Amino acid sequence: MAKTEVILTHNIVGLGGESDQVKVAAGYARNYLFPQGLAIPLTGANKRRLESLKQRRAEREAHELNTMTELSKSISKLLCVITVKTGEDGKMFGTVTSGMIADQLKTQFDITLDKKKIHLEQPIRTLGEHQIELRLHGDVTTTVKLRVESTTPLVAAAAAPSAEAKREEARTEKRGRRPDAAPEKSVKPESADRQVGSTKGEKGPRPEKGLKSDKSGKAQKGE
Repeated sequence: MAKTEVILTHNIVGLGGESDQVKVAAGYARNYLFPQGLAIPLTGANKRRLESLKQRRAEREAHELNTMTELSKSISKLLCVITVKTGEDGKMFGTVTSGMIADQLKTQFDITLDKKKIHLEQPIRTLGEHQIELRLHGDVTTTVKLRVESTTPLVAAAAAPSAEAKREEARTEKRGRRPDAAPEKSVKPESADRQVGSTKGEKGPRPEKGLKSDKSGKAQKGE
């Protein structure tokens, strides 16, 4: 494939920055770089533009450094939250990737960041908090706090009834009775019939032997 040498007039990721002289495919230069104004052919006349291109590049890089430095100060104070699905054992379905983190930074904080600047040694597979390294610039590195939460927090759901039970127990104790105490049985007084029956069968004192009662109610000794 034929190659041609060009002078870049703009920064192109993976290729170079302003004033860089690079070799590219002739078709790529002819059909894309030249029409888009991203490069110019390497000629004697164009070489005279190198100084101005270098000056532009220096200004751009200084601006990027200042921007990324300020961003690093702000982003280090943030807490990015990602919710994931988990099983009954609390294990995640899938992993959290740098692309997912970049999406949440954009959604939650309106920060547009290339996922390539988010450095993960390996995808995140556990819930909880994680410190994520961000390589914002060649001279700027920072971290952002990431919290991975489950959409179905089983622990919180199980703790709720227990707390409610404790409150109910406290209210019951204030009324003077524990919730697990058996209700007191009421003692019914003996019925009137039973009381009457208890005396009905009892015989009164027998008159003294040998004594008779006259009509006036006075007792007399018998003959």
